[in-house]
Amino acid sequence: MLTKRQNLMETIKGGKPDRFVKQYEFMNFIMEAPMGAMVGPGQTIVNDWGITFTWPEGQLGGFPVHDDEHKVLKDITEWRKFVKAPSAIYPEERWAAAIEHANAIDRNEEFATCFVAPGIFEMTHHLMSMEDALMALYEEPEDMHDLIDYLVEYELAYAKELIDHLHPDCIFHHDDWGSQRSSFVSPEMFEEFFLPAYKKIYGFYKANGVELIVHHSDSYAANLVPYMIEMGIDIWQGVMTTNNVPELIKKYGGQISFMGDIDSGVIDFPGWTPEIIFEKTKEACERCGKLYFIPGASHGLNFGCFPGVYESNDEAIDKMSKEMF
Repeated sequence: MLTKRQNLMETIKGGKPDRFVKQYEFMNFIMEAPMGAMVGPGQTIVNDWGITFTWPEGQLGGFPVHDDEHKVLKDITEWRKFVKAPSAIYPEERWAAAIEHANAIDRNEEFATCFVAPGIFEMTHHLMSMEDALMALYEEPEDMHDLIDYLVEYELAYAKELIDHLHPDCIFHHDDWGSQRSSFVSPEMFEEFFLPAYKKIYGFYKANGVELIVHHSDSYAANLVPYMIEMGIDIWQGVMTTNNVPELIKKYGGQISFMGDIDSGVIDFPGWTPEIIFEKTKEACERCGKLYFIPGASHGLNFGCFPGVYESNDEAIDKMSKEMF
């Protein structure tokens, strides 16, 4: 029997996996690594960039507050005045638990994985609001290029710290690039503003020992896949059914792999049942096949929003492995 890591590599290289990869099983997340403050359920916080986040009770996640009182950046032409990156350098004692975790991982079995969020596109609209960020791409492209370059420099500084301290062989990186139905920007605009940024970021990781780049965007982004390949993404995690995943596998399999095709919204809700989860998992596995595909919910980490959902999805994938392998 192949290890989790070996089975993953056989899957994404078009080899001979002996079972489906079960969601995130190949990634051992080093969540002890120091990073900026993240909002939790029922909280309102201000992070190190000055962005105010709130997570209302009863909701599935948090989001920045973008009224006039709380926006960090109200005018893109003044970004140098208002956007101040925090230090990417943390005290050595903050790394101790993460280093201990990283050293304990059996890297023949799993990938030592660092989690990075938010992404570059997300940072632009966290600072400004979604509407302002999208309009700025059209109205003030030079300032947006400069702001993106500034955000990239910060992320590269943080990436160096991750590499120097933890020597990860996998990066799991968030940046949502679309809604369920479309990308937030056109492919041409994505190519101009965000492809160069991620070629620098992912190129840096790959040049410094990271073997696997897994990018999370639980959205439609089929029109951006050629750029995902160019920037060095190995696995697009979060790919929703609206992308026509079997067609993407047929067209791009061997250049990139796809993790998802089970929309979280249809399995991860208060009235979920194992039968619903198995039905959606079976559909995904049968239409997408055994290679260049990892079945799993589109949600962007290794847990569900409601108790038992993630584990039930694993069980459904085990059943499909017995049927199809």
